[in-house]
Amino acid sequence: MTSPTLPILDLRALDGGAAERALFLSALRAAARSYGGFYVTGHGVDQDLIDSAFAVSRRFFALPDADKQAIEMVNSPHFRGYTRVGWERTRGAADWREQVDIGAERPALPQGPGTPAWTRLQGPNQWPDALPELRPTALRLQAELTAVVGRLLRGVALALEQPEDTFDRLNGDTPTQLLKLIRYPGRATDGEAGQGVGPHKDSGLLTLVIQHARSGLQVETADGWLDIPPVPGTFVVNVGELLELATDGYFRADVHQVVTPPAGADRLSVAFFLGAPLGSRVPVLDLPPHLAAEARGPERDPSNPLYHDVGENNLKSRLRSHPDVAQRHHADLLQAHAV
Repeated sequence: MTSPTLPILDLRALDGGAAERALFLSALRAAARSYGGFYVTGHGVDQDLIDSAFAVSRRFFALPDADKQAIEMVNSPHFRGYTRVGWERTRGAADWREQVDIGAERPALPQGPGTPAWTRLQGPNQWPDALPELRPTALRLQAELTAVVGRLLRGVALALEQPEDTFDRLNGDTPTQLLKLIRYPGRATDGEAGQGVGPHKDSGLLTLVIQHARSGLQVETADGWLDIPPVPGTFVVNVGELLELATDGYFRADVHQVVTPPAGADRLSVAFFLGAPLGSRVPVLDLPPHLAAEARGPERDPSNPLYHDVGENNLKSRLRSHPDVAQRHHADLLQAHAV
């Protein structure tokens, strides 16, 4: 449980002396470039809040099906709420997990002829009447993780020899936020690794993963899949597609997956995704020559085109991942997005 397989970076070093900060930035640049991620400690999020989030998550998933399905995602055109086991898709295959998706608590945007399709993604969350404590716990955690990612992005900017506020200016006051409370039920897989979540990249700038007690997360490397076990006091940080685009592939988003726990067990996890505002376009940063010379360009995958327009990139991901929501609320978009 405690043997790290990625570098561990202490975020407190970002606010340390010049030498300490320089070592941190060098380690961040190397880890993000080599692995597409790392563990982070010194993040400042109180362990009591993390424990509370896992406790309320456990209580939610223990509710009767009727109470969970009262906030089922298929009822939300904004892709918010509960998803049953097997109802989310990664590259067309069913993911063996149940989850609650919680975005920024913002009002739905007016719709009309010519309104960009991505505007449909903004809207209110769904909250369970049977568990009122879920809302304050989840929104507090979302706010604190947003602040952590903001600090990390300032480090990313400095590591790339950009102004420290580069991503602050890009994200403004309305970044794209998504918190997922996740449970992976165990099942027999006849000795094969079952798909908890299939191989994929995250669509935002950076992702934080808070693992509970059981492992299952894996990152793809040149030598195969690398297990990323839980390390107490740390979050796992993943580079997302928008950061890959912004750096012209100097950093590339890591491909990762989650394997299904064995029968008789389960696994809890919290994932937090932060991206630029839905209506923004991610610029290509003007890297200094010695870094630009090592930029490989974004990965070209015909099955997963990457868009600099944040709303389009996010919409593509959501339509593919949740075909039931797409069919009920966004059938007019399916052909254009090859879903």
